[in-house]
Amino acid sequence: MRLRIFFLLLLFISCKAQNGIEPMTQSDLMEQSDPIGQPGTVKIPDAIQPADTMKNTIPFTYLALGDSYTIGESVSENERYPVQFADSVRLLKYKIENPLIIAKTGWTTDELNKGIEAVSPQGKYDLVTLLIGVNNQYRGRDTAEYRTQFAQLLKRSINFAVLGNKGVIVISIPDWGVTPFAKDREPELIAKEIDTFNKINKEESEKESVYYFDITGISRQAVTSPDLIARDGLHPSGKMYELWMKLFFDRAFSILKEGLK
Repeated sequence: MRLRIFFLLLLFISCKAQNGIEPMTQSDLMEQSDPIGQPGTVKIPDAIQPADTMKNTIPFTYLALGDSYTIGESVSENERYPVQFADSVRLLKYKIENPLIIAKTGWTTDELNKGIEAVSPQGKYDLVTLLIGVNNQYRGRDTAEYRTQFAQLLKRSINFAVLGNKGVIVISIPDWGVTPFAKDREPELIAKEIDTFNKINKEESEKESVYYFDITGISRQAVTSPDLIARDGLHPSGKMYELWMKLFFDRAFSILKEGLK
């Protein structure tokens, strides 16, 4: 009986070898171990390694106020400049909440004011950005009215910021006169009026000692770089928004880190 069992075992092993499957030995098990770890350990692929420890325990907060340029008309959500900024902060291993964006295509200064009241954001924000005025210009609204209403919005922005005026960034109005949409709409006049409105928002920004970034020059590069314009022929593309974001990123990121002190 024992002899019969022995021959059966030999037959089983022989069949396995013929099929290309060898019985596992202790040395085989050792060879399958992690080459830079201990025998029997499992290496986690880089793609699913646990995330590095983030550098702030409480996420930063960001309030973005504006119009179509802030909500990102005609681009995807991840191409909006507030979202690109937040994503860039996360790449540096800092936590930041998704930006609270209070903006709508077509809004003027008074409509943004009403929009803020409707949303009624609570608490303070580590960073606040403000970009408003193109629709005041487009509708032929009075510049004195714009100054008054912009100044009111700027004070509200400062009140929303943890650091007060040092936590606010004002972004200039881009020049839509260089877009295909405006080719039959007196581009030179549009540029002149945009400059007038930007002169006002810069003066008011200086009065309140907030940070001011002029992106109007970048917007005018669209004359020779059509990829800076979105598919609607009027609004910025994600690429232009990225250029804006890169322009103010260092200052905005410094504002966030200042709040950690």
